[in-house]
Amino acid sequence: MKHYFASESVTEGHPDKVCDQISDAVLDAVLSNDPNGRVACEALATRGFIMVAGEISTNCYVEVPKVVRNILKEIGYNDPAGGFDYESCGVVTAIQEQSPDIALGVDTGGAGDQGLMFGFANSETPELMPLPIMLSHRLARRLAQLRKDKILRYLRPDGKSQVSVEYKQGVPKRIDAIIIGAHHDQEVKTADLREDIKKLVIEYIVPKNLIDSDTKIFINGTGRFEIGGPVSDTGVTGRKIIVDTYGGFARHGGGAFSGKDPTKVDRSASYMSRYIAKNIVKAGIATTCEVQLSYCIGIAEPVSVNVNTFGTAKIEENKIAKAIREIFKLTPGGIIDELKLLRPIYTKTAAYGHFGREEEGFTWENTDKVDILNKTLK
Repeated sequence: MKHYFASESVTEGHPDKVCDQISDAVLDAVLSNDPNGRVACEALATRGFIMVAGEISTNCYVEVPKVVRNILKEIGYNDPAGGFDYESCGVVTAIQEQSPDIALGVDTGGAGDQGLMFGFANSETPELMPLPIMLSHRLARRLAQLRKDKILRYLRPDGKSQVSVEYKQGVPKRIDAIIIGAHHDQEVKTADLREDIKKLVIEYIVPKNLIDSDTKIFINGTGRFEIGGPVSDTGVTGRKIIVDTYGGFARHGGGAFSGKDPTKVDRSASYMSRYIAKNIVKAGIATTCEVQLSYCIGIAEPVSVNVNTFGTAKIEENKIAKAIREIFKLTPGGIIDELKLLRPIYTKTAAYGHFGREEEGFTWENTDKVDILNKTLK
């Protein structure tokens, strides 16, 4: 049986990702000075204007406009000719303290809200992630690298990628389509850009054995992408939750991550769910695993733990769920402690996905529970 699945990614200069990075940079600024600070920070970016709003309770001072301008500069919005510039754009803040009603539950170790969170892993890639989203992220990162290294000087910060993979009997066999949207200046010719992107992005990133004569490639489908970033599209924190996770390959509880400190289980429990699912697949217990945790505000232990291995497990799923409760710390405090989440590690999570990145700080990608899982479930 044959089917197709597509996932997309975006560069750090995409308006929504700009907002995610601003929100997480504010969070990191708080955690750098006050690890117990409470942060729920949102941003909006539009033509010439950034607004930052939310609830922050902390004993330190954060100069939010400075944080915003530093992020915009690092991303690459530093040329007025591009229509959006870190020095000249307006920055407005509207920040208040966290609701005392929420603090009642969080201060005693309970969850900061109700909700359901999913984690996923499968054996399609070395990172134990679905192939479409991993290739999409790599293509988007390559676009940014070529721009920052000044290899393609005409590139600007915005950009998108999308990969459609053909599966046979549930196994990825080839790439059916690749889409790249590359933000650029006025000078470059469309034909030159398309040739450069095909050679330096697509052919550089995508394994040759996955592309054939029937693979469709679309680069800047309308022909031009001169106007991009917040000038052309209003950005908002938390609007790329599928890009952030598994590219639509797994279910999503609906809660965004960026700008939320780890007492918010939208973030921390999603990280723990991924940690659990990845260790289960790495242990060889299943080749595909989706873990759902659900919480009630003010209550520490999860209301439910669900495991779905899509028929790939060697062990009954109810036994796996029982082992999860025995082995993993599932309270908000336990998750924070296990994954070392009270550190300023979040800005770099806000672009190119929160999962499948075996980099410093991404503790939820560790596979250090393999032995105890196998021992418990032997």
